Amino acid sequence: MYLTPFHCLTPLPLTGCLNCVKKTPLIHCLTNQVVQNFTANVLLAIGASPAMVVAKNRKRLNLAPLPAACWLNVGTLNDIQIESMTLAVSAANVAGVPWVLDPVAVGGLAYRTDFCRDLLNLKPAAIRGNASEIMALAGFSSSGAWRRQCR
Repeated sequence: MYLTPFHCLTPLPLTGCLNCVKKTPLIHCLTNQVVQNFTANVLLAIGASPAMVVAKNRKRLNLAPLPAACWLNVGTLNDIQIESMTLAVSAANVAGVPWVLDPVAVGGLAYRTDFCRDLLNLKPAAIRGNASEIMALAGFSSSGAWRRQCR
């Protein structure tokens, strides 16, 4: 007998998935312009509600209800995004909202690498990166050589 992935779906896990979709969690996304539309569409497809809000002060960042999570992608980083990301992470930490760091191309530019290392001090719930990005955050080059002294 040939089993398809649908044979693995039992009512209990399926109910859990449906309940998550019904909640339509608000996800505050600060992504680069290259993937912003794709990110929003993926979140919509899984039942989330994306909010792509870039704000330089708390009054403009007034997201009500509170987001269920915050996603930071530093692919096209600029000064306004740095301010907005720092503000969003601070607000997320105060509210107990998990946030994810996506350190796109970290290690290539000191500006981006330094900012992402500063964000690490604010304790992301998860880091989404490839091997070279994770190594760069840890202070290694992709060849494995140690780049900086530990602080």
